[in-house]
Amino acid sequence: MGLKQKLHTLKQKYKGTKMAPAFNALHTFLYLPNETTHSGSHVRAADDLKRTMNTVIMALIPCLIFGMFNAGYQTNLQTDPEITKALGFFSGEFWNWSNFVIGLWKVLPLVIVSYGVGLAVEFLFAVIKGHEVEEGYLVTGMLVPLIVPIDIPLWMLVVAVVFGVVIGKEVFGGTGMNILNPALTIRAFLFFAYPTWMSGDKVWVHGAVETAGKPDAISGETILGSLAQNNEVGYSVMDMFLGFIPGSVGETSTLLILIGALFLIYTKIGSWRIMLSTVLGALAMGLIFNGVVSAGWIDNSSKFFGLMNTEFWHHLIIGGFAFGAVYMATDPVTASQTNKGKWIYGFLIGFISILIRVFNPAYPEGVMLAILLMNVFAPTIDHYIIQGNVKKRMKRLKVKTA
Repeated sequence: MGLKQKLHTLKQKYKGTKMAPAFNALHTFLYLPNETTHSGSHVRAADDLKRTMNTVIMALIPCLIFGMFNAGYQTNLQTDPEITKALGFFSGEFWNWSNFVIGLWKVLPLVIVSYGVGLAVEFLFAVIKGHEVEEGYLVTGMLVPLIVPIDIPLWMLVVAVVFGVVIGKEVFGGTGMNILNPALTIRAFLFFAYPTWMSGDKVWVHGAVETAGKPDAISGETILGSLAQNNEVGYSVMDMFLGFIPGSVGETSTLLILIGALFLIYTKIGSWRIMLSTVLGALAMGLIFNGVVSAGWIDNSSKFFGLMNTEFWHHLIIGGFAFGAVYMATDPVTASQTNKGKWIYGFLIGFISILIRVFNPAYPEGVMLAILLMNVFAPTIDHYIIQGNVKKRMKRLKVKTA
């Protein structure tokens, strides 16, 4: 008897019991559901929730693999001066397997904990409430390890994932009912509950926290951190674009994020309207700040000068902006649903992201808070867009009947 048949037998055995959702979820995760609609009108389409989630995961895999490599690369860059001298892009030392091994050793546990704890909570709620296990956490489980620092303690991640799944999703009714992005809810919890592990210049490179204050201390300051302190940035634009910079595990490579964006747009999973409008909003805010500096309204003695004076388009390739615009802002559950609403929603995310980034030097990254804020206002935006359309149609109807 094959595995599929065994699972089907277990489903029939436990049908009608509290454990039925658990077996159904395992069967659906591994295979296509064997139930089909026999009557009534229904949509005939090749896609379903699981395929949609798997498509997003495929778009995230390159960021995950590169994040593992970059984690080791940043560590070796800081700890071995001889390697640092030889780390040209085409050098053998650059592509040394130790870079990937260090990253794999640190990132893989984050992925395992994220999926293990998150899915356990999903299964628990499914059994208690007697509903099917949704596939919504498949993407959240992959996003979480990519948006946290490399050395975040695993027990903190466990607490945050439980909080994010329960408070961010299950209390609203599960997948499709939540008003906040679950992955960003988890990150926000970590930021406010354990701020020293989510900001500063010691959490973005493996070993920097452990060696702080010692002769062999490691500097893990990000580009945003340097700019917030009005310091010079020691990375080229190409380093920023390719992702060879300190930062959260999967947020550094704008190139791979851009490839992921094109893939999501091609598969019609991600909204190009939201992605483009988010970029436009960020560019608009960046241009405004550049104009303020050019007009002489603020000088280099101000604590806001570093980020205000940053080239407006540089904001797109530093920090977590690109990752947030592609994978977070486009969440189909928490984003605006109307086409006009998507333009407004995305533009405000980009605009507010750079606003927070500049005026909050203690936390020079605003995309997380901007997306969560607009998650709350997305239904309001859609409401007024729909009401506006209704009024226009009512006016046309009155003209025709007059």
